[in-house]
Amino acid sequence: MRHRKKFNHLSRTSAHRKAMLSNMASSLIIHKRIKTTVAKAKALRMYVEPLINKSKTDNTHSRRVVFSHLQNKEAVSELFREISEKVANRPGGYTRILKLGNRQGDAAEVCYIELVDYNENMLSDTSGAKKSTRRSRRGGKKATADKTAAPAAEVAEKAPEATEESKASDASEEKKEE
Repeated sequence: MRHRKKFNHLSRTSAHRKAMLSNMASSLIIHKRIKTTVAKAKALRMYVEPLINKSKTDNTHSRRVVFSHLQNKEAVSELFREISEKVANRPGGYTRILKLGNRQGDAAEVCYIELVDYNENMLSDTSGAKKSTRRSRRGGKKATADKTAAPAAEVAEKAPEATEESKASDASEEKKEE
């Protein structure tokens, strides 16, 4: 029975899985976005988010712990220098998975996994988003009908006045001509 065995082994041996996740985490930290399968992305998210969380406290111990997982000096220095500053106020959820569809050759589900604070398109959309008004399905036509009927009634009231004035002016013109 597999009770409480939640970890996805990805059909690999332990050493192969650890090496693959370490390399993928280093690539994610350096490039900020990588393309992979959904299963690997979910496993990578579980692997890399605790490392990003450790990078918030910049001391020798946390650097050594992160280096023991990544085994890449450039990735560790990038993580502690740049990424930790951007995620300092975020309480978790440092990565985002964007599904792309199925791969041509083997129909595997492919996705992008990216660091949340580094996608400029998503950040600009949230800041410039318009607030939409809430529309009700009840009474929408009736309210607009009343609004359109009221100006029409005003025009109808003004129209007889205009015709009376024009009749009076026509009558005065006829008298002048005589």
